[in-house]
Amino acid sequence: MSKELIATLIILGTAIVLFLSERFSVDLVALLVLAALGLSQVLTPQEVFSGFSDTAVITILAIFVLAYGLEVSGVAEQVGELLVRTAGKSETRLIITLMTAAAFMSLFMNNIAAASILLPSASTIAKKTNVSLSRLLMPLAFGTLLGGTATLFTTTNIIVSGILRSNGYRGFGVLDFAPVGVPLTIVGILYMAVWGRRLLPTESQMEQANIPPRQTESDLLHLYQLGERLFRVRIPAGSSLIEKSLAESNLREKYGVNVVGIEPGSSGTLLAPEPDFVIHQGDVLLLEGKLEEFRELDVEPYLEILPMRQYTESDLESASTAIVEAVLAPRSQLIGRTLRETHFREKFGMMVLAIWNGEQVIRTRLTDLKLAFGNALLLQGPRKKLPLLRQDPDLIVLSQDDDKVVAVSNKGWLAVIIFALTIFMAALGRFSVREVMLTGALAMVVANIVSMENAYRAIDWKIIFLVAGLLPLGLAMTKTGATAIFATAMTNLLGPFGPRVLLLGLLTLTVLLSQAMKGGIVSAVIVPIAIQAAQQLGVNPRAMAMGVALATSLAFVTPLGHPVNILVMGPGGYSFKDFFKVGFPLTIISFIVIVFVLPIFWPFATS
Repeated sequence: MSKELIATLIILGTAIVLFLSERFSVDLVALLVLAALGLSQVLTPQEVFSGFSDTAVITILAIFVLAYGLEVSGVAEQVGELLVRTAGKSETRLIITLMTAAAFMSLFMNNIAAASILLPSASTIAKKTNVSLSRLLMPLAFGTLLGGTATLFTTTNIIVSGILRSNGYRGFGVLDFAPVGVPLTIVGILYMAVWGRRLLPTESQMEQANIPPRQTESDLLHLYQLGERLFRVRIPAGSSLIEKSLAESNLREKYGVNVVGIEPGSSGTLLAPEPDFVIHQGDVLLLEGKLEEFRELDVEPYLEILPMRQYTESDLESASTAIVEAVLAPRSQLIGRTLRETHFREKFGMMVLAIWNGEQVIRTRLTDLKLAFGNALLLQGPRKKLPLLRQDPDLIVLSQDDDKVVAVSNKGWLAVIIFALTIFMAALGRFSVREVMLTGALAMVVANIVSMENAYRAIDWKIIFLVAGLLPLGLAMTKTGATAIFATAMTNLLGPFGPRVLLLGLLTLTVLLSQAMKGGIVSAVIVPIAIQAAQQLGVNPRAMAMGVALATSLAFVTPLGHPVNILVMGPGGYSFKDFFKVGFPLTIISFIVIVFVLPIFWPFATS
């Protein structure tokens, strides 16, 4: 073994360990890989930085801007609205329509973006039709993943195409994935509509908890088990809280409670009071917290505890105050920070009453809890704040205005024309996909649909650096012979059974690794091996690369397989077991479709 091969294997092994440990961000690990490949002289300086000029990177950059143009112009939201509004009240029709909408939107934009746009629609439909949200959100997530198998415009598919080109083969075109991806998507939707929906949880984990029956299907107060954490207190004579504002009272800091309502004398109930509200003797406060803990701390006493009664969501809402549910957006700046650090109440004007973290409802001591991607938040605050809350990129509000009508502006139609022309020109194949997509993205900016500042913000730079860092790793593996070693082992093991078994082995390996690592990382490692194995077996390398690309989208078995699964895990109340029970049969069915359909359009025999 040469020193370059040894260095490459060490770098590869270290990178995989770092990816799995999640101690460092994936983009940082990818850049460390670049530095290591350069310093060890496995690659020349030109080869080390070749990823930044690769077609894959330029194409991904352009897609982010194009998709953002459809979002900000209202086009993507209206497409989702129109499709979801046709679903009716049948659960089967709801699942089919949601999955179809998700798959369609994923043809042109990031899976997470598609799911984020459709989440509020799904939540609103669930409330109107009395269908549990847990019956809809997993199909929605799976629909985005299935749609990604039918298009070039996903990160992993673009990476695979770039690796093919770097190995001397023709990359994939815009329509190359459709012949296999479309049947795969149709079969997946039919599976969820006929069989998969029977395996979905009838109620989410929150709904299965031992709580009082909900008054309405949309009663978030009972869903988050908030009733058992509400109690009433009166301000007695002599209390040190008299004539103090809520901010000065330190009720949250000292007692760990939230003030969700105040009955100031005989003037009715004031919900979600502002921090500057002044407390007077005789005021009755509705608090959220642990009553037992409060009794131990309230030794003076500062407050007089009153008899409790049952509350519903409507008791904490009014014409001016709303209760809403929201989840953290994928690139939210709130992730990894506490409510105190982010000054959540001051920034959004809303109070967090409870948090669902995918395993349990947390209702007390929330200010110092670190927020994580996928957390669902129960919020209370002024109704006038909702429009700004829905527009904030850090949160996805799981409800919509009932009378909301999304209209496509003139800019929206212009965005549609630019996008359609871009896709059409890319599909013709007369020009480089990279050049066509970049031109389309620049047209969005020139037409003033997207500003340059927003274009920079729309790009997920973590993905860009990840791709630019991983492509040279694949080059190093091929250059040093590392891929040949792994490919020989695979062909020796599976080659005697024929190309279908080799394809099945690659699918299995890809799906298994994708449960623990991002699909882009897996494709960068597996595709060079697949190409070498195909060459050794004398079969079409592009067919095997296509199989690996499709397999990276089959992230159905665990919520860790893809960020879109984590996004729906909180509001859907899903467990790991739910994903395995529904996703494992879908993975098996997808394998069967790929193994038998792919050779029809991508013959194993080399031409």
